[in-house]
Amino acid sequence: MRLGGRLKGAIEVLKEIESRRRPAADALKEWGLSHRFAGAGDRAAIGNIVYDVLRNRASLGWRINSDDLSHIAFAALLNDSGFSMELLDKTLAEDRFAPEPLPDSQRKAWQQRNLAEAPENVQADVPVWCEAPLKRQFGDRWIAEARALGDRPPLDLRVNSLKSTTEKVIKALSKSDAKAIDWFSQAIRIEPIVGLGRHPNVQAEPAFQKGWFEVQDLGSQLVAHLAGAQAGSQVLDYCAGAGGKTLALAAAMQNRGQIHAYDAAKARLAPIFERLRRAGVRNAQPHADLGELEPFKNQMDIVLVDAPCTGTGTWRRRPDAKWRLTDGQLERRQLEQSDVLDRATDYVRVNGHLVYITCSLLSEENDQQIEIYLRKFQNFREIDMRKLWKNQMDENAPTPIFPDHGLILSPYSTETDGFFVAILERMS
Repeated sequence: MRLGGRLKGAIEVLKEIESRRRPAADALKEWGLSHRFAGAGDRAAIGNIVYDVLRNRASLGWRINSDDLSHIAFAALLNDSGFSMELLDKTLAEDRFAPEPLPDSQRKAWQQRNLAEAPENVQADVPVWCEAPLKRQFGDRWIAEARALGDRPPLDLRVNSLKSTTEKVIKALSKSDAKAIDWFSQAIRIEPIVGLGRHPNVQAEPAFQKGWFEVQDLGSQLVAHLAGAQAGSQVLDYCAGAGGKTLALAAAMQNRGQIHAYDAAKARLAPIFERLRRAGVRNAQPHADLGELEPFKNQMDIVLVDAPCTGTGTWRRRPDAKWRLTDGQLERRQLEQSDVLDRATDYVRVNGHLVYITCSLLSEENDQQIEIYLRKFQNFREIDMRKLWKNQMDENAPTPIFPDHGLILSPYSTETDGFFVAILERMS
């Protein structure tokens, strides 16, 4: 396919997402299945355009002075894929499958409008209702923090120290331009996609099949590291999901001690069995039945709660969720978080730690939840996260944000997905 066909395909996918409120990944997969002639490069280019539109829909629409997804897709090519207006015109003119040309009024708007003059939520590329909570969390830097959630993300890998080393994985991925992150030894990064290119399919590599590494954002790796699991620890991963943090904890524990990986949804937990096998993890026990956890009450050194949340910190990778999120959904997540924290508390032993994690950047889900928790459970105290970060991290590590409680990682501050983590110690 040439560029015109790719652009037209992206517009079709965007309209499918809009009209049927479908997740972007599902709409792209279905488009690919119904257009078998499209190669891997074509599908990747179409995906880039779709995700660029979804990440920056508000600002692109404002700059091109249109809400029409066709026009915004043109804007995404001009903004993110290295095309000038002249080059884009020339390229599309030679393709009979190209969509209708961009109208003159949109061309003029793109050339004349200055994003700095747009409303603040447009500059930040977030729904209007998100302004207030982001301002509460980040103050004067909220627009910069929000805009970074519209950037293309890198592909991060976690080296599985149970089976390999950073040097071996980089050598195995030598054709993928993978590089070690110098301030966090177990992490490897492949830089964000440029233009209409694509990331390498690292999961097809023999090194992945051997269990040498996992695909895991650096922020997720960092919060698992800060949990402080050591060889011999007794750990409960209370909202384990597919097991990404369970695997990281097992490696930190050198397969010694026990991790009990629980999730209430069997479907979410299902992938963990194959992942544990591939990674060579022997000290993790998956559980989908809450009753199986009864013997562990008041026994765990670490209870890790990767709580259900709005996922605002992952908007780089799931940008369609940004425009579906409502303040009502935020309120429901807060209730779920409070409930899961209360339940997880039962398993923490005296002097043990409750590690609260979200992939959200909204204070309502983060430090406000910790404030409420500490008022409710006065036999817990908060670990000083500023001191912990300094003690556990390399001196060259970036500085996260330290709100009233816990710490925040973000694309803008630490070049990771957005995460919040706070650690609470049971005193009696």
